Amino acid sequence: MSDEKFSRRSQNWFGQKGKNGFIYRERLRNQGYASDVFVDKPVIGIATTWSELNPCNAHLDRVAEAVKRGVWEAGGFPLEFPAMSLGETLMRPTTMLYRNLLAMEAEELIRANPLDAVVLLAGCDKTPPGLLMGAASVDLPTLMITGGPMLNGRYKGKTLGSGTAIWKYSDEMRSGKITQEEFFAMESCSARSNGSCMTMGTASTMACVTEALGVQLPGSAAIPAVDARRYSTSQEAGRRIVQMVHDDQRLSQVLTREAFENAIKVNAAIGGSTNAVVHLLAIAGRIGVDLKLEDFDRLARDVPVLVNLQPSGEFLMEEFFDAGGLPVVMKEIESLLHTGAITVSGKTVGENIAGAENYRPEVVTPFATPFQKAGSGIVVVKGSLAPDGAVLKVSAATPELMVHTGPAFVFENIDDFHAQKDDMNLAVTKDSILVLKNAGPKGFPGFPEVGNMAIPKKLLAEGVTDMVRISDARMSGTAYGTVVLHTSPEAAVGGPLALVKTGDMIELNVPNRALNLLVSDEELEKRRKEWKPLPPHAKRGWVKLYTEHVQQAHLGADLDFLVGNSGSEVPRDSH
Repeated sequence: MSDEKFSRRSQNWFGQKGKNGFIYRERLRNQGYASDVFVDKPVIGIATTWSELNPCNAHLDRVAEAVKRGVWEAGGFPLEFPAMSLGETLMRPTTMLYRNLLAMEAEELIRANPLDAVVLLAGCDKTPPGLLMGAASVDLPTLMITGGPMLNGRYKGKTLGSGTAIWKYSDEMRSGKITQEEFFAMESCSARSNGSCMTMGTASTMACVTEALGVQLPGSAAIPAVDARRYSTSQEAGRRIVQMVHDDQRLSQVLTREAFENAIKVNAAIGGSTNAVVHLLAIAGRIGVDLKLEDFDRLARDVPVLVNLQPSGEFLMEEFFDAGGLPVVMKEIESLLHTGAITVSGKTVGENIAGAENYRPEVVTPFATPFQKAGSGIVVVKGSLAPDGAVLKVSAATPELMVHTGPAFVFENIDDFHAQKDDMNLAVTKDSILVLKNAGPKGFPGFPEVGNMAIPKKLLAEGVTDMVRISDARMSGTAYGTVVLHTSPEAAVGGPLALVKTGDMIELNVPNRALNLLVSDEELEKRRKEWKPLPPHAKRGWVKLYTEHVQQAHLGADLDFLVGNSGSEVPRDSH
């Protein structure tokens, strides 16, 4: 290998003059590239999670073509490569089991290849954080493009929110309010275009959060997947990433502490998903920003919910985009943001939102007259049942249940719950607190979205529509209810949740941020001595590696050996 060092990373491959340079250039020439692309142009990797097994990302091939147009126009050399695609609606047992695997793959692909910068194409729930985690560990100039939401669902003249509608109408079918035929008829009406859920679920939340972090171009998060502006913006992103190489604007210059604080406040203002908590913690861990679970509560306390979108409100992402999208929200809470934070646009947050106008104040409500008061977003509760914390989305919960003490009804795992939920003799009342164990990062494994347990059929028949539910699981951002999630430490590692028995009294006090198991220390110590861990989930492969190294929810559920930024040093040449 030549000892010559190059200022541009890709030239350590393509700039070599001997045998090695011949090998690198010659094989790419079989795709018909001209000789000058190897010398004069920055190489831009386009990491895509396109897959027909991932319906939310099935249009990203078209997005990639738009990015390539922009890269070529700006004098770059675009090379598209696939990354693991996590189909939220299809993969079992849960895509969260594989977020860290995607992050590991993305990190190694970016580092191992002759790339000067990378554009991340992602959609739905886990691919945006997974790709961003991987890119953060390499720290090249990086820009993200999310795929955008679907068009609004329509059924019999009414609006249907993909994701959210399933929770409402499945309960109505179970209680006999609608027929099975009506339920089936909604399928083709709910998801009527390419894109991800058009509610403010985790897909739309992560799109908005990554824009708030500064890693997406301003105004791009809310553009519908099939809107022509999704593709024109992607072409602009292709141009911009080339300039970021010339400016050496690396990801660590964007993902600062101030950027994460902005993202947390924006997540509160949009009524975003609880899943943003675990993803932001993991991304921060990769880039080296000291972010704590408590920051989500502290920073969001003074932020009202401005966005009137399902599942907390009325409208959907089409209306949000029509209102002006995320820049309008950020303009409304400008006084709470770090407006000097730099973004991938090359401009500051303040410059990006300076011209934002609100065209639909019923969708994005003014700061002075918000959709929901300050503190209605995500709160963090702690106590004897959750020493390291748990989260609850107030905007999607029932106000009357924010202070509630009741007897636990315990399900040892999600299969136990499904076996009992339709039992009309189940010994539960509206005051009971449903407790689900062994659904955390290690316990399931993979940390599934099962925390929003369905209301038992017996109580549905009595007209009960919400009750307190507590688990170490996550829930879909499209879901709603008084659901306490991410209880840490989880049951599978012997956390207090593992010791709860049916009949134990539990206290939830959201104003005091308290979650307590009202059982004596002596009794808990006795139970702790009797507790036995679950048998291993696997003897080999990814599941074994994951369960042995995954961190707890309050740390972001990354793998312990992946935390930290290892940089973009050019790997050794083996030729």
